[in-house]
Amino acid sequence: MALTPDTKIYVAGHGGLVGSALLRRLEQGGFHNILTATRQEVDLRNQAEVSQFLADNRPQQVILAAGKVGGIHANNSFPAEFLYDNLMIHGTIVHAAHEIGVEKLLYLGSSCIYPRNANQPITEDALLTGALEPTNEGYALAKIAGIKMCETYKRQYGDNFVSAMPTNLYGPNDNFDLDGSHVIPALMRKFHEAKLVGSPTVEIWGTGSAMREFLHVDDLADALIFLLDNYDGLQHVNVGTGEDQSIRDLANLIGEVVYPEAQLVWDSSKPDGTPRKVMDVSKLHKLGWRHKIDLRTGLGETYKWFIEHYHDARGIAAA
Repeated sequence: MALTPDTKIYVAGHGGLVGSALLRRLEQGGFHNILTATRQEVDLRNQAEVSQFLADNRPQQVILAAGKVGGIHANNSFPAEFLYDNLMIHGTIVHAAHEIGVEKLLYLGSSCIYPRNANQPITEDALLTGALEPTNEGYALAKIAGIKMCETYKRQYGDNFVSAMPTNLYGPNDNFDLDGSHVIPALMRKFHEAKLVGSPTVEIWGTGSAMREFLHVDDLADALIFLLDNYDGLQHVNVGTGEDQSIRDLANLIGEVVYPEAQLVWDSSKPDGTPRKVMDVSKLHKLGWRHKIDLRTGLGETYKWFIEHYHDARGIAAA
């Protein structure tokens, strides 16, 4: 069924980076029947609680944006939590959605599902063709399991469960906690705090040689609503820009936005992660969607948000 402003949509993970962007996008689109629940209201790792919540509220469509997320340091330090929490969250919601017969479920994976040495740009059929990046293997395995749950429930039961694979994301409401953040918010905070104290240098992990692709979260939210309304296929769909740059170039760009006077100091004893990761988004382009926000503009908007929310943003927990 086509989406209408009256469609009852459950956004799981509404407090996180992606979930909050989805709420903004849905509000802009005139959707007014949006269902959410806090962690205190429903433990998404608990099957009984999730099944009861969905049975009581009967959403027509579900966007599964909930999960435990973090950067290299967090993934490498707590692999068991990243594997367990995400396996449980994805499993409970997908199964409960099947139990109540939702019209459609859209599951969000991650580009880290692909092999560390996958051919670039990465096509959807690269999944399970090689070894994963060790620093985020637990998270990736949980995401792969979520994709396969959607596929198997579709094959066995005919459930309209589809999956989208976002690339690296950034934007308002990101996690700027240095112990758990991804590269853009971590760098943005480092540059900002160096500027506050007048430090002449900013230390950055790795060599800067790794190549990454970045998508503004508002573009992702727009793509997800597009897929919810236009895609019913079995295979997951990559969502990104199809463009990448080195971490060194990214750091220079963030420095220009935040603190142009700073000198960059690279700590090559720290890991770079996967050497290159850019996705082939030709499938999404053929469906009719392309990103709109360029990286420089998006970084400027994100930094403005960070300044306005500085005291709170430093401790935002990913959801």
